[in-house]
Amino acid sequence: MSAQKIPATLIPGDGIGPEIMEAALAALEAVGAPFEWEEMPAGMGALKSEGDPLPGKTLDSIRRTRLALKGPLETPVGGGFRSINVRLREEFKLYANIRPARTLIPGGRYDNIDLIVCRENLEGLYMGYEHFIPIEGDPHAVAMSTGVNTRQGARHILEYAFDHAIALGRKKVTVVHKANIMKALTGIFLETAEQMFEERYKGKIQFEQVIVDACCMKLVMNPWQFDVLVTTNLFGDILSDLTAGLVGGLGMAPGSNIGADAAIFEAVHGSAPDIAGRGIANPTALVLAAALMLDHVKQQDKGDRIRQAVSDTLNVDNVRTGDLGGKASTREYTEALVARIRNNG
Repeated sequence: MSAQKIPATLIPGDGIGPEIMEAALAALEAVGAPFEWEEMPAGMGALKSEGDPLPGKTLDSIRRTRLALKGPLETPVGGGFRSINVRLREEFKLYANIRPARTLIPGGRYDNIDLIVCRENLEGLYMGYEHFIPIEGDPHAVAMSTGVNTRQGARHILEYAFDHAIALGRKKVTVVHKANIMKALTGIFLETAEQMFEERYKGKIQFEQVIVDACCMKLVMNPWQFDVLVTTNLFGDILSDLTAGLVGGLGMAPGSNIGADAAIFEAVHGSAPDIAGRGIANPTALVLAAALMLDHVKQQDKGDRIRQAVSDTLNVDNVRTGDLGGKASTREYTEALVARIRNNG
């Protein structure tokens, strides 16, 4: 009896997006993923064909399926277009941005890294409340930005981080903040975390708090002291790129955006237009995002098969793209990965 199909929205993306999406779809097909795809446009391609980088029909599709896999998108420069990723997060209240960083190729500067950064995705300094004040003929004499964090917004991401850590059998959650200086904006986040831990999570998992600048230093000097990190929007953006650097860069970094109304899975890296169409892009991040999507629909066994196949392709078969020191094209890497999935299955 065939598994029940799960409707999902597919957004190939810009630049290298269609090439790496082909790899992710091949891996999902090889593992027998149950997704039934609705392919939809977004990004620069959509702007040319639909007049909008995030067309209404794409949003409607995600509203129906509540699940999407998307390639990297390029936001048009100028013309008043806001970041497509930010629009998606706001539209579907995707309050949790989860970015795992795990060593895939051993023997580097850092080894045995296994970290998860849980980033608040809707609030803080990324809300875009910014303006200039003109003085004496200089229209940009003063720049001002207002950050907004709410108790409810903090609760959403903190609850997700604690529950996610406990469900995965993790040992510790570290809250990262700057409450020593930004006493209101990040103080509310730390205060809420401490209250929630005392009321709901004490005895279930370890808890600590660290100031963001010290956290950056500690991650570089001894990343193994951390397990799950949870923080506000801007700090999460920075820390998740830092942790990706510990495991080989953004080419190895998947991300999930989880909310009340939908879940969207993606590679953390951009559209890399300089290498688009050359067949040399590394699809690992998007393949791992597809594995996270399987975890989300309670098919973790299939997600684990993809992750194991990625590891075996890179380390046993030694098939790697150029950014990882190998010579394989995107297609050669994908073929090796699919063969691994089938052989391991």
